[in-house]
Amino acid sequence: MTRSVITTDNAPSLSAPLSQGIRKGPVLQISGQLPFDPYTGAVVGTTVAEQTAQVLRNVTAVLEAGGAGLEDVVMLRVYLTDPAHLPELNDAYATAVGEPFPARTTVYMQLPPGLLVEIDALAVLDD
Repeated sequence: MTRSVITTDNAPSLSAPLSQGIRKGPVLQISGQLPFDPYTGAVVGTTVAEQTAQVLRNVTAVLEAGGAGLEDVVMLRVYLTDPAHLPELNDAYATAVGEPFPARTTVYMQLPPGLLVEIDALAVLDD
């Protein structure tokens, strides 16, 4: 099985040693996405809700570049900077992702200043 790098101009490219996504067979892994506008590089939003919406737009853009959509996602991992942000995240997440919800893990960590949320995704396609 060949491993393919997935890239798109519709999601931010970081200057870190990582790919936006990797696909091997029916499995597509999306690297952690941050709330950056892919065209300007600016952080989008100052609230968890605004940043979550942008992060999920970025996740979706990489999924689409890999031939998938949110309906193919089996796992989302969410990284938050503050446990107090969980209710706001849940509301924005539910609106953007919709039911049936994929499996999810949420962890708390430190992100660079101004960044409140990061999300990565694992999708399985029906090749």
